Amino acid sequence: MEPRFDLNANELGAKIGKRFANTSMAILQSPLPKSLIELVELRVSQINGCGFCVDAHAKELAAAGEPAVRINLVAAWRESTVFTDAERAALAFAEEGTRMADAAHGVCDDTWALARKHFDDDQLAALVYLVAMINAANRLAVITRIKGGSYQVGAFEAAGIKEPEISGAGGH
Repeated sequence: MEPRFDLNANELGAKIGKRFANTSMAILQSPLPKSLIELVELRVSQINGCGFCVDAHAKELAAAGEPAVRINLVAAWRESTVFTDAERAALAFAEEGTRMADAAHGVCDDTWALARKHFDDDQLAALVYLVAMINAANRLAVITRIKGGSYQVGAFEAAGIKEPEISGAGGH
């Protein structure tokens, strides 16, 4: 199945994409650890079935030296022992913020309190935006049918953005 549409080849799509990338850069420059950002992006992408994003974030984690066991267990983080309490709080927060149609409450009070225990105001603000942005990126890639498997490590940073460009040529 070929990609449906190259958003960056469209003038308005490219204009919106630049603003999207600026938000992603602000998240990357936040006090959240890069590994935590990538773990959250991987988990949300798994939930949303975004092959390109799962490919990209798994490869970025591996290239950064993340052990394979942690990458492989992101999908089953609740049933594993390899994540810190802060990572577990962020993954729970990300899941609830992603599965809002499954649980009308969105992020429940207990999960919010757990996140507050582990993250200061700046980190929490970044986490909220991170969950929203990776969900948006997943939807863009799935809607336009960008497939996984071709992501090259470092492509996000080489393009000067955290999230890859949304395009039919292997972008997000």
